[in-house]
Amino acid sequence: MLTKQYINELKQNNMGAIPSLIVSQKDAGGINFVLENLGRLPKNFDIDFLYKLLKHERPQIRLNAVKNIGKLKHSGSAKVLFDLYKNEKDTAVRREIVSSIGRQRDIKNKSILISFLRDADPKVVCQAIRALLVFEKDAETEKILRPLINHPNEMARTIIYKEFFSKNGSNGGILPHSQTYNFLKNIVVKADVLETLKVVPDESVHLTFTSPPYYNARDYSIYPSYQAYLDFLTKVFIETCRITKEGRFLIVNTSPVIMPRISRSHSSKRYPIPFDLHPYLVKNGWEFIDDIVWLKPEASVKNRIGGFMQHRKPLGYKPNSVTEYLMVYRKATDKLLDWNMRSYDYETVKKSKVADGYETTNVWKIDPCFDKVHSAVFPVELCKRVIEYYSYKGDLVFDPFGGSGTVGRTAKLLDRLFFLTEKEEKYFEYMKSKTKNSDLFEGIKSRFLTLEEFKKEAENDADRTNSKKHN
Repeated sequence: MLTKQYINELKQNNMGAIPSLIVSQKDAGGINFVLENLGRLPKNFDIDFLYKLLKHERPQIRLNAVKNIGKLKHSGSAKVLFDLYKNEKDTAVRREIVSSIGRQRDIKNKSILISFLRDADPKVVCQAIRALLVFEKDAETEKILRPLINHPNEMARTIIYKEFFSKNGSNGGILPHSQTYNFLKNIVVKADVLETLKVVPDESVHLTFTSPPYYNARDYSIYPSYQAYLDFLTKVFIETCRITKEGRFLIVNTSPVIMPRISRSHSSKRYPIPFDLHPYLVKNGWEFIDDIVWLKPEASVKNRIGGFMQHRKPLGYKPNSVTEYLMVYRKATDKLLDWNMRSYDYETVKKSKVADGYETTNVWKIDPCFDKVHSAVFPVELCKRVIEYYSYKGDLVFDPFGGSGTVGRTAKLLDRLFFLTEKEEKYFEYMKSKTKNSDLFEGIKSRFLTLEEFKKEAENDADRTNSKKHN
């Protein structure tokens, strides 16, 4: 019986047995199984039979042959693979050729790797860049790679930027990555968010989770035009990016919104807010990470399908909208997530680990909440998941559109800090009243401030004062 263990025994005890085993296979599946389970090859392994497989009609067999050839630094193998590359039509095989030549880490292959930079396949180019970066101390290699900062492919540009143009260190936050300013801890500011953010230092916030006011859907969210609405949100999220710690997250909860028709002779208009907002975010410092779908029970949403249920006429179909989007973004950085994680001490990391039962898909089935004061309230479970999945205990969680304060409440329950802004008097007073009758904001004393009071708090913060001196 053909098994991985059997293949390994043949490889170790009888070098000539593997080629014979390949020949004995009656189908491509058997050949691929052998090639995929060869594992680490001895230095004296005879790979002549692999060269013959480079001419096989099945692309997967050619790919696995290339992969195994790349495990050994055999003289002349790079030239053989390059010759195959010139005529190879299969994309996966071509990419594996570049990878295999690169894995040999042989300076003699530099000219071949440089030639791959002209390939039309951006993945081939990126693989070639990765291979050439092994020779980073080679002046000619750097001279050739640097101009690729203008390569048409964004991934290629990103690699080159990180290796040759990125500044070392953080973007300028004076505090350690895991810390924030005292004057931002557990406060709600009654003011326009853009005016409030002018007071907030760079790199102060660890996580932002918010649901922006829907375009002209509520009395508190009237804008002269849809473009004005998008421009406003863009300004908010540009400032949010500035105050966000390097490499940390922004989660925006939105959904398409319908503007009712003004008469029977006019049609209603549906605005795809999450999709229209997205390009503004990625152009202004945010990298798209994930889309999470919040799925609500059909009975909880407005009935749009009623008319169609009566007439069943094509073109008139309007499904009930049972989903909203949580669009996940990360502040652009050259650093990997591991860098963010290592910024915390062992105990904090241990205590912040997500418990069993976490959601494994990007579809979150959560019932909505309803409130007499606020018409669009975050469910606690929704906040809980976002805060647990995207922050550590002690982090500062920001909501620029505080509303009923669910983000703040949940942050406190999860041993995080909160910073909320809310310009509407009734919502600000609603949050304030909750502190008298419940444990909504218990722990570190919560403060409910006007903009002027907030500015004074900022001026009196010693860390903030030191930050100004350093800037």
